[in-house]
This record gives sequence, C-alpha cells and structure tokens, in this order.
Amino acid sequence: MCRWLAYYGAPVLIHDALYTPHHSLIDQSLNSQLGAEPTNGDGVGIGWYSGEPTPAVFRSIEPAWNDQNLSEITAHVRSPLFFAHIRAAIGSPVQQTNCHPYRHLRWLFMHNGCINDFAKIKRDLVMAVDPSLYNEIKGSTDTEVLFYLALTLGLEDDPPEAISRAIGLVETLGRERGIEFPFQGTIATSNGESLWAFRYSTEGKSRSLFVSRDAQTLKHLYPEREILNELSDDARLVVSEPIGDLPGAWVEVPESSWGVVGPGREEVQQLTIKHPPTSVPVPA
Repeated sequence: MCRWLAYYGAPVLIHDALYTPHHSLIDQSLNSQLGAEPTNGDGVGIGWYSGEPTPAVFRSIEPAWNDQNLSEITAHVRSPLFFAHIRAAIGSPVQQTNCHPYRHLRWLFMHNGCINDFAKIKRDLVMAVDPSLYNEIKGSTDTEVLFYLALTLGLEDDPPEAISRAIGLVETLGRERGIEFPFQGTIATSNGESLWAFRYSTEGKSRSLFVSRDAQTLKHLYPEREILNELSDDARLVVSEPIGDLPGAWVEVPESSWGVVGPGREEVQQLTIKHPPTSVPVPA
C-alpha cells in the first residue's frame, strides 16, 4: 500500500514535516512499520496551498528517499495546508499520472488502500463519473476514479456525504461481482480551507490512521522541543503512520469514521456508508 501525511495550521516549511522527524515520511518510504509492506518506492507526490486559486502539485516516479527535486522544493516552500504521499503500487503502472495527490480546481485528494478486484468494476465506476469530469481522468488508478466519482456525488458541497456515497457504490458493485470485501482505505481531501480524513474498510480492518494531539498539549508536554513553537494552536497532522519520537503525541483515528479540521472547526464522527438504490446512479 502507501503512506501519507496531511498538515493543517500556521505555515510551516514542508521539508521539516517530511524529512526532519524521527521515522519521518521519507524514512517510511524505506522502512514502514505499519504498512502492508516496508518499502514504498513507486513514486512520491506533494500538493500545497499558497494563496493561489488552485493548489500546487509535484509528482515524481522517483522513490522518495532518492528524489533530489522533492528535497529541494520542500526546503523552500512554506504552506498552511499540504499533502504528501509515498506510493507502493498494486497493479497499476509506475507513472506520474498514477502518483497522488490528485487535483481538481481547489480540491486535493489522496488515498492509501485499494478497491479490491478493481478491474471487475472499473467500467461501471467510470461510467458513473459525470461526463464533464471524465476527460480529467489521466491515469489508471482506483484512487483517481474514486476521486472523480466523489466529485460527481457532491464532494465540493459535502465531503462526508460524497465519500459515503462513493464507497457505497463501490461496495454495491463489488458485491454484485462476488467481491467479498470491495473497499479498503484511508482518504484525505481538502479545498484549501479545511482538511477531511476518512478511515473505512468493508472488512472492518482498515489501514492505520493517526492524528496529532493539539499543539498546546504538545508544547506543555515537551517545552524543550523548539520546533513545536512554530505550530499554531489549531495545527494538526494526520498520518498513515506516526512520525517523531514524542510519546503520547498521536491518537488513532477510530475505525469507520471521518474527521475534519478547519477554521473554528474540529470534529470526528462515525462514517455511515450509503448504498445506492441502483447499481450505477445517474450523476446530478
């Protein structure tokens, strides 16, 4: 599978989040401890917001530990909201268009996990994507199709509702094709103002996902860590696997749940999957 990281808060240097901590995301590209495999070397991507109308995206097929352009760019970019993803391909080719995060207008999207037996239901899922979005699908991953399906189902208006409906369609189609556990994964998405994260699997054994404790608590527990002083009180990191070496810094995101952080907003709720009355809904 993959490993990913999402940050929300006062602007910080992206390089500090990716390279500096103990067991950093870059370290995890070679030695993941909670992933399906220890090595995630099939590409890397970052997406960040900087005040422009759309977020910037950098994607590369180089392994993260050996990508000098990644190190150079992140050492010169500060952002209040950014995504980072290291890929372990399962079935789709290693190419830039298959690297996360994906972008549509103001939205970023990334995923760790899979649609099981994707080939069996790919055609029906793609046919459910709104025709106005179809031509934006450039790669061949299940994640990209899931993103555009979520956009079709209202991601820009209500992310939890759209993700619930998208996964519901995957499960309905998968079960019609005899797939026992159609969906597995953790998801992050953002519109540049708020950050949403999801953890769900049909089997009820989802990939790992953690959120950092509030910055005020961390500063109180570890006053000697100067890097914590750069964090605003509302800062949060959401990660597939904990980084750093601070005991008590991370809280596991509950199974079958979603959470959001944003201006004056922080909550975690249960994710209820909504299955369509028919296999392939007509786009709104």
